[in-house]
Amino acid sequence: MRRTPALIVGGGPAGAAAAIVLARAGAPHLLVERSRDTGDALCGGFLSWRTLAELEQLGVDVAALGPARVNRVRVLSGTTVAEARLPRPALGVSRHRLDTVMLDRASAVGAAVERGIAVRSINGTAHTDDGAVIDHDALFLASGKHDVRGLPRPASARGDDPSLGLRLRLAPSPSLDRLVGDAVELHLFDRGYAGAVRQEDGSVNLCLAVRRSRLGEAGDPASLLRAIGDELPALGERLGHLTGAAIDAVANVPYGWRTGPGPAGLFRLGDQAGVIPSLAGEGLAIAMTSGSDAARAYLHGGAGIAPEWQAEFRTALHRPIGLASVIRAVAERPALATPLLAAVARAPALLRLMALATRTRVPAAH
Repeated sequence: MRRTPALIVGGGPAGAAAAIVLARAGAPHLLVERSRDTGDALCGGFLSWRTLAELEQLGVDVAALGPARVNRVRVLSGTTVAEARLPRPALGVSRHRLDTVMLDRASAVGAAVERGIAVRSINGTAHTDDGAVIDHDALFLASGKHDVRGLPRPASARGDDPSLGLRLRLAPSPSLDRLVGDAVELHLFDRGYAGAVRQEDGSVNLCLAVRRSRLGEAGDPASLLRAIGDELPALGERLGHLTGAAIDAVANVPYGWRTGPGPAGLFRLGDQAGVIPSLAGEGLAIAMTSGSDAARAYLHGGAGIAPEWQAEFRTALHRPIGLASVIRAVAERPALATPLLAAVARAPALLRLMALATRTRVPAAH
């Protein structure tokens, strides 16, 4: 059996942020990541100004993330379009680049990172797929949307008609640049929406959140994309740049869910703490904020402070997740979304206000 005072499960933005804070404080810890090589996670791609500020606090070189500056938000429903400048510049980046840069930063400040170790279950101790057992005082659960056996999120969090996440990569081209430009886009349709943003290599990350009932009616993801492309000419034009048939998917995304306090020693981070509807573009900020803030709380109060911290973080997520959930409920109903968007198009400052209101808080001082 191995032992570490603080065990971080997951090497994405939440886990990397926690490791950076602990390493800079000289606190013993171990981060385990199941993949040997950094992949390109399905979710993410948009870094708000709030997220960029968090990265700078962690000492991450934002310039290393690439040049895909995002200055505007554009929302489309049917033939109605609303557009506004963001309150501050944001950035589009692939998860491959972001995760690589963050883990490199963690290693540079002395974080203990071990890759190719998958934690299969946690029951007091962590059990890995190669039969090893890791004992710990504090567990930072940063496994993203994937649950670990022994510490699942409740099935009720998914709802009666849960969402499926789909991700496609649109190849770089001058015409695609002209379509998307320096904007982050939201395309609204019946029981779902799609988000598009350019990334560091000029490609466009296109992610969809679709209710299971809508996919069931279409039959399969490819048929669903064709149907949505026919409904929304602007989105169909962008889908015309799709090369290949690769569609990444994750099922049963519990948008709107927030965890409550757990046992002493358990810090749930990122999507394990709360899942904001992706149209808010704030999931990565929640991941990084939870990782760094939980690590600071642990340094201040030890493993026993976990329930108190989790309760505080749940409260901090109330406004952004609550508001994003209301916006999502409207966005998925064209009969509501289209006339409201027409009103917003006449007052684009409303888009800026919504962007501000769905940001997460500045990390608390511990």
